[in-house]
Amino acid sequence: MKIEQFSIDGTLVDLQPLTHILENNGFVLAGQWDYERVTYDLKINSPEPNITYYLRVRGIAVEGDIDSGKALIKLMTPLLGKHYYPHGVEYGEEDFPNNVLERTNRVLSKVESELQEFQEKKAQ
Repeated sequence: MKIEQFSIDGTLVDLQPLTHILENNGFVLAGQWDYERVTYDLKINSPEPNITYYLRVRGIAVEGDIDSGKALIKLMTPLLGKHYYPHGVEYGEEDFPNNVLERTNRVLSKVESELQEFQEKKAQ
């Protein structure tokens, strides 16, 4: 599910402060990057057995490359998905529990606020 009520989509921010902000908010970068794209995931556990949700923030390098650690990243619309074992995460339109949606909104609101200090002008 696309989370579109935040101004994150289209935001331009340098890779290092972006990574710092997202990791401080529980997101993990791990090996989810290449020279042009970067993906951060926040795992949201559920009281339901064998159910896990993921909040994903993605970006594309518009200057530099991610491998060098120096890149200007254009963020894309965040996604909320549900993990289906053993197939993986689906980011389609699911029925998400209220507690998952509330946590998603809290985290993205905080990230959006923290990004304002570091963001470049909004991309067109």
